[in-house]
Amino acid sequence: MSIQLYFSPGACSFVPHLMLEKAGVPFEPIMVKLHKGEQLTPEFKAINPNGQVPVLVDDGEVLTQILALVGYLDKRFPEAHILPDTPMARAHAIELLSWFNNTVHPTFTHVFMPHKYSDQPAVQAEIRNHALPQYRALIHALQARVMALPAGEWLAGVHLGPVDAYALTATRWATMAGIAPDEMPDLWAYVQRVAADEAVQRVIARERLTLNMHKP
Repeated sequence: MSIQLYFSPGACSFVPHLMLEKAGVPFEPIMVKLHKGEQLTPEFKAINPNGQVPVLVDDGEVLTQILALVGYLDKRFPEAHILPDTPMARAHAIELLSWFNNTVHPTFTHVFMPHKYSDQPAVQAEIRNHALPQYRALIHALQARVMALPAGEWLAGVHLGPVDAYALTATRWATMAGIAPDEMPDLWAYVQRVAADEAVQRVIARERLTLNMHKP
């Protein structure tokens, strides 16, 4: 078995990074420093022309995009219980993953990287200021979902999985966007429970992450 995962610390690549760690299989984690533009180098774009992480390489086959990676790893390592077994529970987990991937994540990008959408500083400020309350509302929606969970359950059921990894990532991003933990206490408590998992701790250590990036 030869598996490589190209990841960037604190990015959405945390999701497949954790799933590989949970599966307990040997893999090579390869760090891509987005802030240094390593995703735009000819070497990396030869692997993924889109210049994005995550990228999974399994025996030479290249796979990109969060939903594709999660679905693949679930089938590749069924004993890891990455996604729920029953059709409806599995569909709901993918539904939540899709929400994170196509709504929460792009909204944060408008907050954190408005330069992607304009080269004019004044317009960038407008983009960020417009997106921030939207991101705050999404985080509070996530908190409401966490508050409604049965005791001891995770966001997609009885097994900690990719939805919880994305929730941790999005909550960490919230602190980077100026949303303090005490504004989302139930969600923050949930993220601490996710972070207490041994596999999560190993990934956090490898990525050298600080969960609370809020600066008063």
